[in-house]
Amino acid sequence: MNGDNDAAYRNLTRRPGFLIRRLHQIHLALFYQECGTFGVTPVQYSIMTAIDRHPRLDQASLGEQVGIDRATIADVLTRLENRGLVSRRRSAADARMKLVSLTAAGRRLLTRIDPHAQQAHQRTVAALPPEARAAFIAALTRLVAEAPIAGFNGDGADARHRPRTKQRR
Repeated sequence: MNGDNDAAYRNLTRRPGFLIRRLHQIHLALFYQECGTFGVTPVQYSIMTAIDRHPRLDQASLGEQVGIDRATIADVLTRLENRGLVSRRRSAADARMKLVSLTAAGRRLLTRIDPHAQQAHQRTVAALPPEARAAFIAALTRLVAEAPIAGFNGDGADARHRPRTKQRR
């Protein structure tokens, strides 16, 4: 690296990874401010939203959609199932597959939490002018879709290479 690039790199607020991590922390705090009374984590909310959008999706495909590995999706679904928010049943076509659905209680909770979660998302990008928000989401979507690492976009690579966090899911 040359001197100018080295100095810029040493400035944390110029590093995309640092800024993405900080924004994620900020969004989590906003999510819990808006949705904490519902007792649902952001990952659980994402899973419930994906199930609502794709009823009877199989458990493995659901994990891919939300971006979590098989062990984590099974653990989170067990928590949601124990609360009576989702149900799982074996597929008639393939007994190895578990199909996931929201229960009536899960649909009611999702309906109640949605406006609060939307508020958290709006607050996350509120500092951007309205016309810049769509471009920001488009840029994030592209970065995720074109991630230069195997296993993050349902490409069949081994998910064990994903970094694990200690966050409660």
